[in-house]
Amino acid sequence: MAAEVHAAGDPTAEDWVSTQALALLAGGVAQVAAAIEAQADATGLAGEKRRGADACTGYLRAKQEYLHYDHALARDRPIATGVIEGACRHLIGDRLDISGARWGLDGAEAVLKLRALASNGDFDAYFRFHLDREHQRVHQNKYALTA
Repeated sequence: MAAEVHAAGDPTAEDWVSTQALALLAGGVAQVAAAIEAQADATGLAGEKRRGADACTGYLRAKQEYLHYDHALARDRPIATGVIEGACRHLIGDRLDISGARWGLDGAEAVLKLRALASNGDFDAYFRFHLDREHQRVHQNKYALTA
């Protein structure tokens, strides 16, 4: 949108975009949508040149309830899709998307849970827990003495 309103290399375009990005990160989704719309109106954008601004404001308004960047940042959670896509590729794609593989829902879920445990460094603790529970299920409950 800044490209339709500002000349190439205009430093005010960068400042305007930075201001809007910071407002988004601070939780001002509605304010940013309104600012984009106001900027498009003020500069007389219409037709094809306005399509990007309208798409952006439409997205922001439609997804506003999900775009709580301020809450995520306050909890040190990632907000970039690249981080999430990388985790999905690591956990899912690298294992389940191999040529010729056929996965049922239960098998795929089990593999993903084990890969997540291994990736998080929790596999050893989980496996000890699993062995203890299995021992209890198979032996202690079955051969419990009744008084």
